[in-house]
Amino acid sequence: MVDSDPQGSARDWHAATDDNPLPLVALDRANNVRTLNNIAKSYDFVVIDGAAKLEDMMAAAIKVADLILIPVQPSPYDLWAASDLVDIIQARQSVTDGLPPAAFVITRAIQGTKLGEEIGRALGEYELGVFDSHIVQRQIYPQTASEGRTVFDSSNTKAIKEINDLTDELFRLMEGK
Repeated sequence: MVDSDPQGSARDWHAATDDNPLPLVALDRANNVRTLNNIAKSYDFVVIDGAAKLEDMMAAAIKVADLILIPVQPSPYDLWAASDLVDIIQARQSVTDGLPPAAFVITRAIQGTKLGEEIGRALGEYELGVFDSHIVQRQIYPQTASEGRTVFDSSNTKAIKEINDLTDELFRLMEGK
């Protein structure tokens, strides 16, 4: 896990428990993110938590990424904020034969709301993928995060299914399906 976001939410999550099994690296400068390839050689997967509004950090992370997931809440503010990130991703893809693949993941969705239903269509206009799997707003997510855990440490079967569905879709995207 790499935290390149000045907010430090991944660092806070990691520090919330003494027995967190994931190694965490904090990289807070674009030059540091560029060195990630050396760090990544020891791992099968590296997840970078980044800030959507720090263009130099975004560009550096996109350069080293094999795949990009963009979490978006169903709100016009998140939709508008995504445009800068999409521009950087599409600029990179235009010189790398469409790589890295990128897709939106709708998070904190509220079931049965009009905005929740419309956000997927609106995101589709950016011409990047939109995951079919959505993460619904549930108390178990912030609850387990505050304890440095995940939903897999809980008995919340709906949240566990959401994350498993999202993971399955992520692996299909990684395999090019």
